[in-house]
Amino acid sequence: MAAIIVNGCSIATDPDGFLKDLKDWSPAVAEELAAEAGIKLSDSHWQLIQLVQHYYQQFGLSPAMRPLIKYAKLTLGDDKGNSLYFLKHFPGSPAKLLSKIAGLPRPDNCL
Repeated sequence: MAAIIVNGCSIATDPDGFLKDLKDWSPAVAEELAAEAGIKLSDSHWQLIQLVQHYYQQFGLSPAMRPLIKYAKLTLGDDKGNSLYFLKHFPGSPAKLLSKIAGLPRPDNCL
C-alpha cells in the first residue's frame, strides 16, 4: 500500500499519490505532496489550491484543465485564468497535479 508520512502519521495514497480518503487532507499533507512533486507552495499556489477545492465543492468533481481555466478566469480574472499561469505553478499536468495536492480525486479525463 502506498502512503506518505506527515507529522509522523502514515496517510494512505493510491499508487499515483492521490489520497485514498479525502478527509485525510490538511495543509501539511498538501505541503508534503507538493514537496514530492518538487514544488514549494507560495501564496499563489495556495490560491489555486483553494480555487480547485471550491470547484470540487460546487460541482462534485475534480476539474479537467479547460473547465478549470474557465472557472479561474471567472473567479480570479484573465491574468490568472490561463493555462500558462497554471503551468508555471503546477508544471506538466496542472489539473491533475493541483487536484492531487488539493486532496481531491484524479480528474476523470487525466491519464
